Amino acid sequence: MRIIGNKWTGSILWHLKDQPMRFNEIARQLAGASKKVLAERLKAMEENKLITRDVISSKPVAVQYKIAARGLNALTILEELKNWTLENDL
Repeated sequence: MRIIGNKWTGSILWHLKDQPMRFNEIARQLAGASKKVLAERLKAMEENKLITRDVISSKPVAVQYKIAARGLNALTILEELKNWTLENDL
């Protein structure tokens, strides 16, 4: 829970599950998260090997984030948690 239990972490994984995204694309999907918090979450998720950060352009610097194998495994756990909440009307 220390790794995937932070606010926005599950949502970020969910949005990255289908395709890599750039920072501003993720920010648009998570309208309630500040860019500061989003940057902190992405950095922590990268350190925990849930996502990878790829530089796609150097001038101007552009990066994209994509879900890593460990992130996909975490996503299955979050999916089970979602199913549990639905089954129990929570």
